[in-house]
Amino acid sequence: MLYDEVVSLYEKSRLVHYRKLFGRIREKEGSLSATEAFAADVISLLGNPTIKQFSDCLGISQPNATYKINNLIAKGYIEKLPSDGDKRETRVHACNKYFAYCGGQNDFIADAVRRLEAECSQEELEVFEKMIKKLSESVEKED
Repeated sequence: MLYDEVVSLYEKSRLVHYRKLFGRIREKEGSLSATEAFAADVISLLGNPTIKQFSDCLGISQPNATYKINNLIAKGYIEKLPSDGDKRETRVHACNKYFAYCGGQNDFIADAVRRLEAECSQEELEVFEKMIKKLSESVEKED
């Protein structure tokens, strides 16, 4: 039963995320295609990945990753930065234009948490927070 509830939560979250992501895609100059929006989202989630980290995460070749990143740079959603340590290494990160494009994509989670906080005791919330943290750590180990 716990498994079913966690899978249900995960699937509902994915659906809301995709609905919001694809709802922003427009057919006009400079907007993102579905693939570009997905790639930019992955870069944002990874933080400041190298091109290799990005390509490894998606399981694509570095030339393919570079092509995707260059398209996002040309549209102003991503920018390249030299790495702090090794200047030959390039990192990429999402720009303010991307965050404006995605504005409020996690609002549904904030709303759900506020409703939960209103309905549950502090003790229940603390237990739930610990369990979510353990679940999150367990998921990270799978990666």
